[in-house]
Amino acid sequence: MERVFCYNFQVMSYKCDITGKGKQFGRNVSHSMRHTSKVWKPNLQTKTLIINGQKVRVRLAASTIRTLRKHEASLSKDELQTT
Repeated sequence: MERVFCYNFQVMSYKCDITGKGKQFGRNVSHSMRHTSKVWKPNLQTKTLIINGQKVRVRLAASTIRTLRKHEASLSKDELQTT
């Protein structure tokens, strides 16, 4: 018999939609030199951007949002607006 699983949801990845910043892997090293696996995840936030007159929901890293706000004056308002 074969098991078939049906999932009606979309798996969200830990990746920024603009910069592609994602998970990083490494190890924690305690004082006793014991190594354990560790995953560093980006600080992802869901934002709604207006791109070419259309609202688009994207997942962005907090550092990306800061960079967009920093360069918001140099971007033309037709290209990108945050809501």
